[in-house]
Amino acid sequence: MEPRTSVTSFRNIPIPRCSLGSASGLPYGSFANSLASLTPNDEEKPAISPKRAYVTMVVLCYINLLNYMERYTIAGVLTDIKKFFDIKDSTAGLLQTVFICSFLLLAPLFGYLGDRYNRKYIMIGGLSVWLLTATGSSFVTKSQFWLLALLRGLVGIGEASYSTVAPTIIGDLFTGSKRSIMICIFYIFIPVGSGLGYITGAGFAALTGDWHWALRITPIMGVVGLILMIFLCPNPTRGAAETHGEGVTVQSSYLEDVKYLLKNKSYVWSSLGVTALAFLTGAVAFWMPNFLSRAHIYQKLRDPCSDDPCDSSDSYIFGAVTVATGILGGALGTGLSRRFRDKVPNADPLICAVGMLGSVPCLFIIIFVASTSIPATYVFIFLGELLLSLNWAVLADILLYVVMPTRRATAEALQITVGHLLGDAGSPYLIGVISDAIQEDKTNWNFHSLKYSLLLCPFIGVVGGVFFLITASYINEDRKAVQQLVGEETQPQQHPAPEPSLEMNNTGNV
Repeated sequence: MEPRTSVTSFRNIPIPRCSLGSASGLPYGSFANSLASLTPNDEEKPAISPKRAYVTMVVLCYINLLNYMERYTIAGVLTDIKKFFDIKDSTAGLLQTVFICSFLLLAPLFGYLGDRYNRKYIMIGGLSVWLLTATGSSFVTKSQFWLLALLRGLVGIGEASYSTVAPTIIGDLFTGSKRSIMICIFYIFIPVGSGLGYITGAGFAALTGDWHWALRITPIMGVVGLILMIFLCPNPTRGAAETHGEGVTVQSSYLEDVKYLLKNKSYVWSSLGVTALAFLTGAVAFWMPNFLSRAHIYQKLRDPCSDDPCDSSDSYIFGAVTVATGILGGALGTGLSRRFRDKVPNADPLICAVGMLGSVPCLFIIIFVASTSIPATYVFIFLGELLLSLNWAVLADILLYVVMPTRRATAEALQITVGHLLGDAGSPYLIGVISDAIQEDKTNWNFHSLKYSLLLCPFIGVVGGVFFLITASYINEDRKAVQQLVGEETQPQQHPAPEPSLEMNNTGNV
């Protein structure tokens, strides 16, 4: 039987190492050029042991939990913050926009660094900045709203370094179905952390009588995460999981990396889908507890807030629903992916499309039923969030298998940048601006103005579903191209290896 062809089988071919798209005389994406850039170093590098890989997963998940807890503690005490600073909806929404803007602007930098330098050190540095600025934001006074906004922006620096790099480390520790499971577990902590952010924020504000304490719990827990990362997390070789620890290398400029990604249709269309998902979830996550609070007042079930702290029961319930739907939706999405991927090659983007399009009617019902029935509203919040949560782990898995290992951090960074720039960086602020613009001095119009502004969300959900349907038509070819480059063909090759000058199919985009 002929041995299985892999990247290492081409090690002795006398091809000079060169970058993808370099001036070698070969067209961009040629087979020889790709193989040369993927040839491992001659020195063997041992794979990370399974035990250490699992320990690393625990640490990464813990820090991911804290990242999203910190991000949504603001939403959990938003009513208190608005009252404390005496600000409008649009100004309150600006807090999240400032945070997301710094997050997305720095993501490309960390993506560039993450593909070229020690990823562990990058995360440690970013997490340290996150701890300092998050702690500082909890000490602002009534006359320093500008300082709160500035510190929220600086918190985004730390999160940009972590969110860009951490998924690529998981991709280098696991492969195949095990990677899908680990990515699912990692991304489940996004909604779990978000939900706990509402709960802990509202809980500590109620417990202490001061909303500032809501912003102090996650930095305290973050110190533990920093220590664990320093002592327990490795920096695996890029592509280690696919090449049994040997890893792959690439000599390419940032511009060449971007060109590669822009030619990858699956990556481009799925990133547009991520953008729509980020817009929708960012707006809903930031405004929904406040919207539910206004619905209670509209139905005369609760008096308007006059004393500190304000009633935070909506933050508790919405947070609990977010945690539950995040766990169930993430597990369900990954389970459907594993069940149907072998039978339906484009199952993953189809699952994402179903999640987005299925949430649209739920969002419409939430917006219009809130004025008459709070329990029914929570039922459809549960269903809508469950459908949206199908996507997160599946989308992360898509990126890892349609992008070659040495460009995954850059791919994560660009997806984060585009997704947040056109998504949740502006959606909370935009919803607040629309609400302020249509608000009138009428009884209960405070509730109606926010209700009508939220109608933008279901329309964005339809657009996102269409983007994922387009992704489904390209994903199979792009995945096969990456598998061929890193030697992960599912069947042993039955023919001699192609000549180095043979062109790959252009649909591979590599």
